[in-house]
Amino acid sequence: MKKIVILGGGIAGVESAIHLRKYNFDVELISDRDYLYIYPISIWIPTKEKKFEDVILPMEDLAKVHGFKFTKGKVTKVNKDSFVLENGEIRNDFDYLIIALGQSKKKHKGIEYTYSICSKPEETLKYSEKLDEAIKKGRGTLTFGFGGNPKAKEAVRGGPIFELLFNVDYHLRKKGIRDNFQLVFFSPMPKPGERLGEKALKLMDKMFKKLNIKTITGKKIKQFVEDGIIFEDDTKQISDLTCFIAAGDGHPAVKEGDLPKTEAGFIKIDKYNKVEGLENVYAVGDSAALEGPPWKAKQGHLAEVMARNTAFNIALKEGLEKGEPKSYVEHINIMCLMDMGNGGGLAYRDDKKALLIPLPIIGHWMKKAWGVYYKLSKLGKIPRLPGM
Repeated sequence: MKKIVILGGGIAGVESAIHLRKYNFDVELISDRDYLYIYPISIWIPTKEKKFEDVILPMEDLAKVHGFKFTKGKVTKVNKDSFVLENGEIRNDFDYLIIALGQSKKKHKGIEYTYSICSKPEETLKYSEKLDEAIKKGRGTLTFGFGGNPKAKEAVRGGPIFELLFNVDYHLRKKGIRDNFQLVFFSPMPKPGERLGEKALKLMDKMFKKLNIKTITGKKIKQFVEDGIIFEDDTKQISDLTCFIAAGDGHPAVKEGDLPKTEAGFIKIDKYNKVEGLENVYAVGDSAALEGPPWKAKQGHLAEVMARNTAFNIALKEGLEKGEPKSYVEHINIMCLMDMGNGGGLAYRDDKKALLIPLPIIGHWMKKAWGVYYKLSKLGKIPRLPGM
């Protein structure tokens, strides 16, 4: 039986393990977390609709249900034929290696004065505590922003910051104190969210105005300071609490190793997820550099497609499947059920169309239902829906 080692226990890594086990491969998943963190529903931790334990799945439970081995450990270096763990152990005991380590974040000057909901889970918990403190004070300025990476424009996370912003707005309104707070959205991009198309941009702008949210766009961030944000023109936005999602950057373990990678540190792969020049090493999810249209973005559903395809392609090489290798490229699209606390909107874009469909009230409950479905289906308690 071929042994396959997966590095990373996020959405892509877990999906890889689940589908490889369907072919009875000997699968080991290595992660420095003993749980799968479900980022799409973690947006509700700061507004108290979810607790930390509501947005995780214990890795041991997943391993038991699907029959893979889980090893807790931090990967510090990945080479073409081996990887290194934090304890110094060098391992090459695999027939195939799948890299699903995710990405790191760009380091802006003064980033320590900000909090993120798309970084380590602990960051979201810290932000939640600080938001509670701001609410207890009864007034203040709350800022929300995201950045870009010119060397990897697809490595951006805009959706979650919009969701958090709208949820915090609704949270404050429910408490009857929204008028005591100034909410500010900022981004260095002139048209943040343009990946979703012009219609979505217009609707977003309309929503900001309706909710009295100040916007600062098209100004590069010079640095973050304890009480605000300083932009390239030396103007300053005062902030009592800043949530900022920095753009993605290559994972440190990938940067340390000798894998083929882009200038930003993402692994170069072909359309079948195989690492360039290697026959038994694959990369899936945020660790990989993507091909595709200029508006492409790294999202969880695409990471899962990459994982499933990789499992199929390895099985094909081993004579366990028939047909042609599966490519992720034709599956590139942007799909997001954006929650607003009291409703939501379905955003979708591919090569032919760009849509943003408002879903008052029902949108919020649709996303809540997706969270329940995701957890139960991953644990094998309900059937998986095709394509989900």
